[in-house]
Amino acid sequence: MRPQAPMFLNKSFSRVLSMPTFSLRRAAWLALLTSAIALAACNQPDAPPDQAKAAPPAKGKAASSQEAGEKENAEKESKEAGEAGLLRLSAEEIETAGIRVEDLKMKPVADQVVLTATIRANQDRIAHIAPRVSARVAKSIVNLGDSVKAGQALAVLDSLELGEAHSAYRQAQSQFALAKADFERAEKLKVDEIIPEKDYLRARSEYEKARAAWRAADDRLRLLDGEHRDSDQGPTSLFPLRAPFAGTVIEKRAVVGELAQPDKSLFTVADLSTLWIEANLFEKDLSRVRLGARAIVTVSAYPEETFQGRLTYISSTVDKETRAVPARVEVPNPDRRLKPEMFATAAIATGGATSALTLPQSAVLLVNGQPMAFVREEGGFEPRAVELGEKVGSRVIIRGGIKPSESMVVAGAYALKARLLKSQIGDAD
Repeated sequence: MRPQAPMFLNKSFSRVLSMPTFSLRRAAWLALLTSAIALAACNQPDAPPDQAKAAPPAKGKAASSQEAGEKENAEKESKEAGEAGLLRLSAEEIETAGIRVEDLKMKPVADQVVLTATIRANQDRIAHIAPRVSARVAKSIVNLGDSVKAGQALAVLDSLELGEAHSAYRQAQSQFALAKADFERAEKLKVDEIIPEKDYLRARSEYEKARAAWRAADDRLRLLDGEHRDSDQGPTSLFPLRAPFAGTVIEKRAVVGELAQPDKSLFTVADLSTLWIEANLFEKDLSRVRLGARAIVTVSAYPEETFQGRLTYISSTVDKETRAVPARVEVPNPDRRLKPEMFATAAIATGGATSALTLPQSAVLLVNGQPMAFVREEGGFEPRAVELGEKVGSRVIIRGGIKPSESMVVAGAYALKARLLKSQIGDAD
């Protein structure tokens, strides 16, 4: 059975057949156009799943755009600061690093003559200790660097000559005792007129000779640094080598078993409580310094400390080769931190004053072997090479590289140096 068309289609088709030919064509074109539009609408692709989701609100888009803009500006400023050679730190980083700045100003400083010097032991309080007689080292008591007291034994020596001197002393002592007894007996017999005068005089002569011999033996024993001892107190050939004053053993050549000679010292003892700072004073500075002037001594071992001293000696002659005058500064050294043969710098006050730019020594750092300080600029901190002058207490004079009124970093410079070195390593990579 053939399926029947819907009634509304039959009616429409009947109307079409009843239309004129021109109208029929027009209706056909309209039908085709309607079908094409419907087909195009059905074939349009669906929106992607991501776009189908709800779009973020307009306010979130604006915030993201603002953050991106700020980040871009910060990167631009950082790039510009890096190109300008500046170190850029945030306020929080500056506070954490303890960075502090101050405006550089000309300040009055004491006029000084700065000399390169060498620390020496006080030559008035140094002793080269050697025996007065040839002897072998039997025992070494102290070591290099030990502190010793006055009269303390440094070593024990064994001398044949000293043993002979002890024997001669004991023999002279015995003969003196015998001659003294004979003289005292003769003296009593003479009073009683029992012996003649000549016997009395002979006894007195023997007594005087024995006493002279005993004294000579005693003096020789003392000259050999020997001590009066009996034979039952041990070998008389042994004797101690003693320190003449309190000090420190700075040299030791005593070796057990070796022969010690009077012309070769076994120990050198120095009193290091006061040291000499020896320097050369140039002719042009002679008129600027006076004996007794205050001096400030610094050493590389303690860069943050100074040692106070006095100018105690200026030579009366000029070295014909160096054209310099030897000078000496005495410095107390109670804690023994200064050591002989250290290099030092002595700044001798002239009594005048001058104006100069100064910075704390901690604000000037060595970067690749060049002294540098950090200047506060509008975009960050600029590392600046500087020319240094003399040290004045805990500060150092700046001869060049910076100008008055510039804002200088006086605290926290090490953090900036670390940042600078880090940036240089990054650039090298």
